[in-house]
Amino acid sequence: MNDAGMPAWLARAIVNGLLIALAALSVAPLLWMLAVSLMQPGEASAFPPPLLPASPTLHNYAELFSRMGMGRYLLNSFLISTLVTAIAVLLNTLAGYAFAKLAFAGRERVFRLLLAALVIPAQVSMMPLFLMLKQMGLINSYAGAVVPGMAGIFGIFLVRQYARSIPDELLEAPRIDGAGEWRIFFQIVLPVLRPILVTLAIFSFLGAWNDFMWPLIVLSDDSLQTLPVALASLSREHVQDNEMMMAGSVVTVVPVLLLFLALQRYYLQGLLVGSVKG
Repeated sequence: MNDAGMPAWLARAIVNGLLIALAALSVAPLLWMLAVSLMQPGEASAFPPPLLPASPTLHNYAELFSRMGMGRYLLNSFLISTLVTAIAVLLNTLAGYAFAKLAFAGRERVFRLLLAALVIPAQVSMMPLFLMLKQMGLINSYAGAVVPGMAGIFGIFLVRQYARSIPDELLEAPRIDGAGEWRIFFQIVLPVLRPILVTLAIFSFLGAWNDFMWPLIVLSDDSLQTLPVALASLSREHVQDNEMMMAGSVVTVVPVLLLFLALQRYYLQGLLVGSVKG
């Protein structure tokens, strides 16, 4: 019996039932999206809409990759997201570690200034950033799409909070032995920061993969467009083709879903350990 006088088995059953119901509500739209993507053209427009395809087909996916050029957009999104993730993890880790463990003039003031900048919407900086990149000749290029995600205040904050838990003795011992700061960072700090690095990498990849506004602004060439922009264009051209739209949505969702499932253990470890030690 618990404090409310309810048998323990009944309390567990209620909690598990609620969790299963919430999980089903969350997964149901994704499963129906997958089911619609496998339907024949026009099948999902029936009333009431069917839950499962009468005769599953990959016709919609074949149309996406053969006639709509979705493979090119998929490659663009993967390339941009991978570059953003690699650069963001390196730069945010360097900055976060510096704010956590290296003493320099104005460290706390600069960090507080960065935190204050978190309240500024990202859209405010888009126009100045666009004009700067235009002067540098980076408009309509992969480099122009990568620049805004190369470093972020949230990533710096995340790494700093985790790096503060590293014992100072672990860093002082190699310094006494003559190790340089770069060697300490790459051989000692990075392995310790692995859980938070995976978490940061997932955040960076998801942010770049799902970004719609900046690629739409900076990439005018259709051959350079990313999946979210291509999917928006597809919705305008095939507004009545629900099956094609759902197939495009599946192509957009599946890569990031697989990435999260593959790295979820490290992701949760980074969040939980960071929240306890930060």
